[in-house]
Amino acid sequence: MGLKEKIKSNSKLKKVVHQAILISNQTRPRLWVKWFVNPFFHKKGKGACIRRRTRLDVVPWNQFELGAFSTIEDFSAINNGVGSVIIGERTKIGLSNTIIGPVTIGNDIRLAQNITLSGLNHNYEDINIPIHKQGVSTAPIRIEDNTWIGANVVVLAGVTVGKHSIVAAGSVVTKNIPPYSLAVGNPARIIKQYNFETNTWEKYKN
Repeated sequence: MGLKEKIKSNSKLKKVVHQAILISNQTRPRLWVKWFVNPFFHKKGKGACIRRRTRLDVVPWNQFELGAFSTIEDFSAINNGVGSVIIGERTKIGLSNTIIGPVTIGNDIRLAQNITLSGLNHNYEDINIPIHKQGVSTAPIRIEDNTWIGANVVVLAGVTVGKHSIVAAGSVVTKNIPPYSLAVGNPARIIKQYNFETNTWEKYKN
């Protein structure tokens, strides 16, 4: 059994480790973790840029990767506390995005402003216990290569947005979007798909 498994299997040890790594009652790592631990666990590719006003709530027990020549703009928040956050190459994360793992974002992707990608949900089933004390469940989000997501979009846990797709501004994505699709609305629905036989974007026929 590895160190990570030993910590997970021992509730008292897990609590001590959490207190040592995270600021009490917050999801933010302590400064010593940011300075002396995370640089050895997380990967940042050549030419990658994380703007100074980005909030990085990343911990060493899950992955955080930013690919070569990718950028995370100011006022964004990245959290890998309950799942890894992997961002590919030549990808731009716009102003004020919130990304909560588990999330995988591919290469050559453009995320506009105020987008939320959250692979986390709070459990709520027991009405005798406050929701925040019932733990969380996760389902991975995947944004495939060459995708463009417009401003103010929300992508829910467990959703995959297929390659070279477009999600219009203000949409709420509750189900998978297949590759080469244009989706719009709340909940998001497909209105166009690319036809490789005619080499045109055509109205989607459900």
